[in-house]
Amino acid sequence: MKRCPQCDREYWDESLNYCLEDGATLTSESPTAVMRVDAGPSEAGTRIQQSGQTAEERPAATAITPKPNHLVRWLVPALLVVAAAGAGYVAYLYFPTPAAQKPIDSVAVLPFVNKSGNADSEYLSDGIAESLVYRLSQLPDLKVSPPSSVVRFKGQDVDPIRAGNELGVSAIVLGKIVERDGNLTVSAELIDVRQNKLLWGEQYDRKMADLLATQRDIARDIVSGLRLKVTGDERGLAKHYTESNEAYQLYLRARYHWNKRTFEGNQKTIEYLNEAIEKDPNFALAYSALSDAYSVPNSAMSPTEAMPKAKASVMRALELDDSLAEAHTSLGRIRAAWEWDWAGAEREYKRAIDLNSRYALAHQWYGLYLAAVGQTDASRDQRKQALDLEPLSPIVNFEYGQSFFWLRDYQRAIEQYQKTLELDPNLPAVYVYLGAAYDLTGKYDAAIDVYQKIPAKSGNEWGLAMGGLARVYAITDRKAEARKIIVELESRRKTEYVPAPGIALAYAALSETDQAFKWLEKAEEDRAFQLQWLKVDPRWDAIRSDPRFIEIIHRMGLP
Repeated sequence: MKRCPQCDREYWDESLNYCLEDGATLTSESPTAVMRVDAGPSEAGTRIQQSGQTAEERPAATAITPKPNHLVRWLVPALLVVAAAGAGYVAYLYFPTPAAQKPIDSVAVLPFVNKSGNADSEYLSDGIAESLVYRLSQLPDLKVSPPSSVVRFKGQDVDPIRAGNELGVSAIVLGKIVERDGNLTVSAELIDVRQNKLLWGEQYDRKMADLLATQRDIARDIVSGLRLKVTGDERGLAKHYTESNEAYQLYLRARYHWNKRTFEGNQKTIEYLNEAIEKDPNFALAYSALSDAYSVPNSAMSPTEAMPKAKASVMRALELDDSLAEAHTSLGRIRAAWEWDWAGAEREYKRAIDLNSRYALAHQWYGLYLAAVGQTDASRDQRKQALDLEPLSPIVNFEYGQSFFWLRDYQRAIEQYQKTLELDPNLPAVYVYLGAAYDLTGKYDAAIDVYQKIPAKSGNEWGLAMGGLARVYAITDRKAEARKIIVELESRRKTEYVPAPGIALAYAALSETDQAFKWLEKAEEDRAFQLQWLKVDPRWDAIRSDPRFIEIIHRMGLP
């Protein structure tokens, strides 16, 4: 007899090696008692002992003498062998042994479905799924699909097998949430897509106040379902970023809006993160996210207003937790874009990648730094790594297109920018550089069309697009229209921040070099974000050899 050590099921077929229920290796055990009635020496058959009858009441056994039949004697054993072989093949197909079945090494967490009937709870469904992705991605031997890869399944009736095959993963996590009157129900399932087999499923009925604990429980249970060994080094599963459920919910709301990468979304991100920090002043991850929100160009603030806030936030994050890859990435951006400390920026980006090589933003922003210092090939490689990690992220796709722009491969840049617009037509930065790529390939009508389509509320990037439009008008001998745009940009700059590099580009195209350098010097005073790429932006070629241009590069400390 054999027994499964996990489910305790018994098997009397000694030919079986693995449990048909859970695939565990069976162990051999001696039976406690085997009752057998032996026939006498003259009997060829087996006596049947009838329960409840005395020896006197039982009929005498009848000896059965079979007739010789060589065909039957040969055929029966042969059929048994064939049947056993067939059963073994079926067992191999449907109950693969642990040795034959590769372990699960990749998983995708599909967007959780919001069943609350309330759009305000959407941040919860997205946030819980995203936090699970983040925690599971800390496991060194598990590949986890990024949220941008699975967002296309949001709002769909998903076939997990099809989704798993499309994403190229071994397992899929499905889930749904219901939030009503302060109560939260989270249902989750883990499915092995290779065998269409449910590995684990659970429903959590909690209070909203228990959101953090619920999310940690789900992550821990999924790892258990995957049967992965979690060691002390895999801190992401157990790490507590905050003990405040209110702060955590605000952080999830902020991340939801941050992922939109719009002007309005960024404003809401800042609001929610400041509220989260009020609830928990020791929430390091919220400080790091706040730093990022201040340091992106789609903010309405000038760098002199925004970047000191960004630095204060990230330094607080690192004071609370120096092991955050997010915080080192944020500091790397400040070192490069604001302080022009190029060596310090590289140290921070490398530190972030050492801490979490799967953090796409670290590769993306490290690529920005490498472009600034003139390492355009290395910049492309870093952005390709970010794209491999988040292939459907609009901002990552845009940044990958930027790598070709700096390499002056404008056609590939245009193709990548167009792909980005298919993912998100509301991303302002794409309009700025798609227009520039058309400009540099002589497709001026296309450039004008793109510049004019930039969303009205685009923060700093609206001014850059208008500067680009003025440049194209100047190149195509529509100088009056170019000057009209310049006048508008200079007038707006009196009441709001308009990036000076856009105005400088327009003056350079008009061959008014002194005015171009006047505005480049203003950009230097502002520490304008776009000034980082003076060395590699081809639109400056007309004045690149001017000693004043070389002096600005020198003052910035660019190699």
